Amino acid sequence: MYGNNKSYFQCVFYILSIYLFFAGTTIYAASPTFIDQYPDAKAFFPKASYFSELSGDPPVSSVYQNDTIIGYVFVSVQIAKIPAYSGKPVNLLIAIDTKANIIGSKVLSHSEPILLVGIPETRLQAFIDQYNGHNVAEKIKVGAGSNQSEYVNVDAITGATVTVVVVNETILRAARKVASSLGLIKGIVEEQIATVRQEIFSPAAWDALRANNSIQNLYLNKGKVEQAFIGTPAEQEQALTKAQQKETFIDLYFTYLNTPTTGKNVLGESQYQWLMGELKEGEHAIAVMANGEYSFKGSGFVRGGIFDRIQLSQNDKTITFHDLDYYRLSDVYAQGMPEFNEMAIFIIRAGHEFNPGLAWSFELLVRKQTGPLDSVFSSFEQTYQLPEAWIKYPVSVTPDIQEETPIWVTVWQDKKFALGILLLSLVFLSLILIFQDWLVRHPTLLSYVRDGFLLYTIIFIGWYALAQLSVVNVLTFLGALQHSFSWDTFLIDPFMFILWSYVAVTLLLWGRGVYCGWLCPFGAIQELVNQVARYFKVRQWEFPEVVHERLWALKYIILLILFAISLQSLATAEHYAEIEPFKTVISLHFQREWGFLIYAIALILISIVNRKFYCKYLCPLGAALAIPARLSLFDWLRRYKECGNPCQICANECEVRAIDTRGRINVNECHYCLDCQVTYWNDQKCPPVILHRKKRERLEQGRKK
Repeated sequence: MYGNNKSYFQCVFYILSIYLFFAGTTIYAASPTFIDQYPDAKAFFPKASYFSELSGDPPVSSVYQNDTIIGYVFVSVQIAKIPAYSGKPVNLLIAIDTKANIIGSKVLSHSEPILLVGIPETRLQAFIDQYNGHNVAEKIKVGAGSNQSEYVNVDAITGATVTVVVVNETILRAARKVASSLGLIKGIVEEQIATVRQEIFSPAAWDALRANNSIQNLYLNKGKVEQAFIGTPAEQEQALTKAQQKETFIDLYFTYLNTPTTGKNVLGESQYQWLMGELKEGEHAIAVMANGEYSFKGSGFVRGGIFDRIQLSQNDKTITFHDLDYYRLSDVYAQGMPEFNEMAIFIIRAGHEFNPGLAWSFELLVRKQTGPLDSVFSSFEQTYQLPEAWIKYPVSVTPDIQEETPIWVTVWQDKKFALGILLLSLVFLSLILIFQDWLVRHPTLLSYVRDGFLLYTIIFIGWYALAQLSVVNVLTFLGALQHSFSWDTFLIDPFMFILWSYVAVTLLLWGRGVYCGWLCPFGAIQELVNQVARYFKVRQWEFPEVVHERLWALKYIILLILFAISLQSLATAEHYAEIEPFKTVISLHFQREWGFLIYAIALILISIVNRKFYCKYLCPLGAALAIPARLSLFDWLRRYKECGNPCQICANECEVRAIDTRGRINVNECHYCLDCQVTYWNDQKCPPVILHRKKRERLEQGRKK
């Protein structure tokens, strides 16, 4: 028996060995080569005769023409795995030549919701193609175009700012790591922060300051400006005459004020001392003066206090100015100084780490509108360098590739002013909620506060900050929990991160209604549209109660379907999440195909006769928020025992019909409009309060008798 078993096991062993040998041979033979996996690499190097396999650290494929290396190809996700808005990186195939010039890039995969549905992927590829021909050591940033700056500016994609910022970081970080590892990038010399020599001063007239370049001039005539827009959508259809071309567009002068020779001669002794006293450590001041039909101040005070026509650039930093950085300049003292129509002092804050010892550029931005939402920038620059005798600065050598600053840190720093506005508004909303019992006793004030806040939500949170929350964010978060969770994924959009953090807190304290009733831009649009309709006495149409209660379930069913799809494919779920009209109305400002437009506009029009129809019955985000809202810790909305039996006033007036016939408030559906609380304290409307008022009045009359 034993012998038979031994023969049997030997036979099985031989059969398995033969099978594994051939299987292994088959697997090995079928293993794809680099060029099989990434055939697009051939387009980057059409004369290549051979592509090596990915190897090294970071992994790179060397491209050969005969026996000579002519370039390198690599996959970005293997080198710079930077999470984008979806929580997943945008994966690119990138090619550089032996001089570290970018030959081309190709999108391999991405999960960006704004690009999956809404913005064609061809626009992302067109954005990436802008990097072709640029060296990886160049300073490339997303934003307005520039003609002479040391920066290379690439045009953004409207509505996908976060995505293209990540793509920019991905291309540069991956390419620089590869170029550094291959020795294609050399070390650079970096200046340390210089200091101004306060002991050096000499009286000087305007012409003398111009002669030593401490006052610089940027002159533009109309012809030069129009020439900058040739070949762009903003090109002027009718050419200017020669006389018109010579007309002054702007004649601008600027100077650095911290140095005594410039500051004292331009401002005068007392004004200079005042300005230096205003500056904190690490801060600097410049003066800008101009004549001409173009204002360098622009619409600064109108658009949130931002001066959008001027900026400075130094190294890889761009410095912009807000209204708090601005001082009026009316008195000037330099001998021979011409008169100017417009003058100002701007403060460079310490956070910019401005270095007076390095050259910097003053940029004048000229914008031309090409459509309702689109415009084209052109930047005109003039370089500024202080005389070496006026400053002292040490020099040190640093490596070319330094430790990368997390991309979300850069994004937060660039949006500090707008984030401050958002935080202040959330503090204000919190005060409304905390002191709601006082506020609802003043219905007129509450009405103004609520309508004003809804307008702010639409304009600032929605159309400006693009911070419309979506069920896609919920699905992305759940997907991140299942896989590799990273805070960087969510920190990269500061508006969304702050808003979601606030919503998470308010869900526990007040329920879903705080977001749905106050902070949702699309919900605010529906609410204000319905208010206008009611003002003009448009007849309202409501479903019968039995139908209404069953329609509530629709949004929960939609949420479950989307969640089930996301378990298989988040990208597919994001497609079906287009049941939300948010992208059409808020993110893309109605700039979409007709099908999406008709759907979104139809929902807004329905809200004329049925208050917040979409929110009540279809919104999967509202359903997602309602689930954790059941854990809310407090019940802030006051009720009487008479509510619902017999009184039905609040139930009939509730904007989303969240109060049943028994007087109970369904916190899953309440939008926290506070209308029921206004009624609660109204002694002319609420029956229990009316009875209490009448009883009090009778007692007072009895005392008088």
